[in-house]
Formats: sequence, C-alpha cells, structure tokens
Amino acid sequence: MSADRVVRAPTPDDLDRAAEIVRGQLRPTPLDEGLDPSEPLLKLESMQPTGSFKVRGALNALTNVDRDTPVVTASAGNHGLGMAYAARRLGREVTVVVSNEASPAKVEALRRLGTEPVQIGTSVEDAEAYALELGRRGAHYVSPYNDPDVIAGQGTIGLELAGQAEGPMTVVCPIGGGGLASGVGLWASTRPDVRLVGVESELSTPVSESIRAGLWVETEIGPTIADGLSGNIERGSVTVDLIGRNTDQLVTVSDIEIRDAIRWLAGRRGLVAEGAGATAVAAVLAGKVGAEGRVVAIVSGRNIALSLYAAQLA
Repeated sequence: MSADRVVRAPTPDDLDRAAEIVRGQLRPTPLDEGLDPSEPLLKLESMQPTGSFKVRGALNALTNVDRDTPVVTASAGNHGLGMAYAARRLGREVTVVVSNEASPAKVEALRRLGTEPVQIGTSVEDAEAYALELGRRGAHYVSPYNDPDVIAGQGTIGLELAGQAEGPMTVVCPIGGGGLASGVGLWASTRPDVRLVGVESELSTPVSESIRAGLWVETEIGPTIADGLSGNIERGSVTVDLIGRNTDQLVTVSDIEIRDAIRWLAGRRGLVAEGAGATAVAAVLAGKVGAEGRVVAIVSGRNIALSLYAAQLA
C-alpha cells in the first residue's frame, strides 16, 4: 500500500460543518429502545436510504470536492453505495472500485443507483490500491475511512445521539478501517459523560494491532461474515491515532457471536443486519462491553445477500 499520502486529521469544527451538510440531506436515524430496559439502545443506521451509515461521510466528502475534479473511491460495498447515492443526489459522477469478491447484494445495489462498479482483484486491499493509483493520476480519492470529511460525516451520528438520549452513555460501534469509530470518537472526546467501545471481528484486527504496536502494521486477515470490516488499512491512516486517543475500550467478536447477534436482532427487534452491522450488538450480548450508563449499540448496516441472511437464521 502507498506510504506517500498525508491525510489531515479532522477537528470538532469539521464535525460541526459536516452536521450542516448531513442535516440538509438525511433524516436522523431512529434510536430504538425495545421493550426491555436492560437491553441496549440501538442506533439504527441500517435505516439509512443506502442501508448503511456510510452515506453520511460520502455526502460530506463529495460536497467538499470541486465539481470539476473527478472522484474515485474504493469500497467493500457500503461506502461505494454511499458515494453512488451522494453522486446522484448532488448531480455528480464517481468511480467506485470494488473487489471481485465484494458482496453481490452490494454490487447489485450500486447498479440500481446508476453506478457500474469497477471490479479489481480479490480483496479490499486490491481495490484500494487501484483506486489510490487513480488518485495519483489526478482524481480526488475518497477513502472509506482515511479522509477527514468522511470521518467528520460519520461523527454526525454522535451529534444525533446527543439529541436522542441523555448521558451518561456507552456507545458501541464496529471498526473496520475505523472511520466510524474515529468520527464518533471525535464527538465523544467533547463529552465527558460518553464512553466509546470499538469492536473488530477477531479475524480482521488491523486497527487494534496497529494501536498496540504504536505504528501501522499489516495483519493476517481471515474470512468473516463481517465482510464490511475485513481487510488491512492504508499505511499511515489517521484513524489509528484517533481511535487510540478517543476510544475507551477495544474488543473483538467471533463469527459465532456475530451470527447470534444477527438472529437476536431479527427475533427480538425485527431488524435485518449484515455481519458488520451486527458486530456492536454481538459484543454487548457476549458481555464484552464495560458499560457506564445506558448502552447504545450502533447497527451500522443491513446490506446482506438474502441467501446468506437466511443461512444465519437457520
């Protein structure tokens, strides 16, 4: 992966500007309380028009790129959907690069939004490397996580939560490349009554391993149902430092625990969640979250192939 990109870390001012953009394009997502007060509150980013929180960062990032500049991104799926949706809403064009192993449900959704994805290689890293090369040739590269505007856009979830629930609270969110945890952590850093817990799949832990090492490290990645969290991160990603500073706890969950969470969400709350989208709930149900106040688990996405979803419920 490229070592020559220098990415600016976002600030609370970026978060405030992103909030204005996101409020102008998206309704706040619900905070579901359920019937049992002992269960976590659920921030339903799965109810976004693209089925994922990623549309927040995409809208903010694309709004801040000059209209005459070509835009390229790489994605495991949901960020690409967010960018395609943002492009349609803003009257822009964007090139979305995904791997040949990307979720069929997400690839088909890209096509429904009017974007034909460029499919390269067999991993998220392959797609990212190709998109970065297009960026070096003159396009503006929007990373799914290593971008200040994307991070600030994701952080608007925290600003919504502030109007939906009183503190103290413990917010639990999934970590892939770390854009969501970085953005929510940026908000949480201004709130002494908010504790933030980040959750990785135990088969893909590039952020936590880089934090522990004190520098970027490449890690072994295993196949996981949480495909949206899978893959190594860009060398030097600002998310490592942001998460290291602003996250109170980092935990991992197994595929078995994620499947249990998918079933729990369906059976107890009537909600569809993809593997990555159920990861925060998985950590709560498995008793891995050190909680203070009410627990808020971010259900980050619902885009899962029907056959794969049915297999988890069997």
